[in-house]
Amino acid sequence: MTEMKNKFRNIGAPPGTLIYTGDQSGRIKISLIEFNEAEFFEEEFYDLSDCLSRIKTGMIKWINVEGVHNTSLIEKIGQIYGIHPLTLEDIVNVDQRPKFEEYDNYVLSVMKMIMYEEKVLAEQLSLILLKDTVISFQEPHGGDAFTIIRTRLRQAKGRVRKLGADYLFYCLMDAAVDYYFNTVEKIGDKVAKVEEEIISEPKEESLLELYNLKREIIYLRKQVWPLRDMLSNLQRSESEFISSNSFIFFRDLQDHTTRIIDTVETYRDLLSGIMDIYLSTNANKMNQVMKVLTIMSSIFIPVTFIAGVYGMNFEFMPELKSPYGYAGVWVVMLGVMGGLVYYFKRKKWM
Repeated sequence: MTEMKNKFRNIGAPPGTLIYTGDQSGRIKISLIEFNEAEFFEEEFYDLSDCLSRIKTGMIKWINVEGVHNTSLIEKIGQIYGIHPLTLEDIVNVDQRPKFEEYDNYVLSVMKMIMYEEKVLAEQLSLILLKDTVISFQEPHGGDAFTIIRTRLRQAKGRVRKLGADYLFYCLMDAAVDYYFNTVEKIGDKVAKVEEEIISEPKEESLLELYNLKREIIYLRKQVWPLRDMLSNLQRSESEFISSNSFIFFRDLQDHTTRIIDTVETYRDLLSGIMDIYLSTNANKMNQVMKVLTIMSSIFIPVTFIAGVYGMNFEFMPELKSPYGYAGVWVVMLGVMGGLVYYFKRKKWM
């Protein structure tokens, strides 16, 4: 209930009002990385002024803000870099749908950073690309897909130290999308396990796990589908901050997103199929039980009728005086039962 209240905190507020919609977190950490092909500097700060005082000219800058609950700090960053209030509102509203927007002095990309730790975890990632600067905002929930990017920058591996800020902008998005593959792979392993359990021996625990997986797939699908649209909008961008040479990388990123969507849709259909198998298996078991009970009832109904007839307390029943009456009734009842069993087997009903 608290989570739902957080999502709707900003209802009725004027446009551009900064209201953090996530869970309150600890202290904000700011990391600054500056680089060119020959030089590299990296430092962490807990104060924005200290960070800005270390910025050098003539280098590509990556400012990563870990934690967006301090709205006054986010507003101050917006004032320094000329970021529109509506963009700042999107940054602190952590339930944003993935999107790409262009402004006069920057471009904005909002997406989810997905991780898997027993269940699907997501935190919002907002990226702002300026002329020679990339500013990233992320929630401090323990997940960080950027370790590999930092390693490549430190060791000067690949193109990232040779190209501009737009390529770094792409690398950060690509690192986040690569985590989607890890999540989808782990979900796939759990889907295969649940499928095996349900086919071999259906249990209520397996059904609960199936429902949890289905809910996670739906949540993942909700995050990935808009991501493809966002990348399509990015490739149609005419912003001066994204060079024509970078669009080929964003097309490759869109291909990765399409592959993830196809895999998610496959697992979604597979889970629906597994659910049908579970329901069909339970229905078949119930049918088998009902079949046995019906056959037993069919065999004993005529016998019960005969026993009921001879259980009546009438004095003038001819068989009552016969010395063979009792045995005769048993012969008739056993004969009826044997005849019904023979008939059911001949019909292959048992």
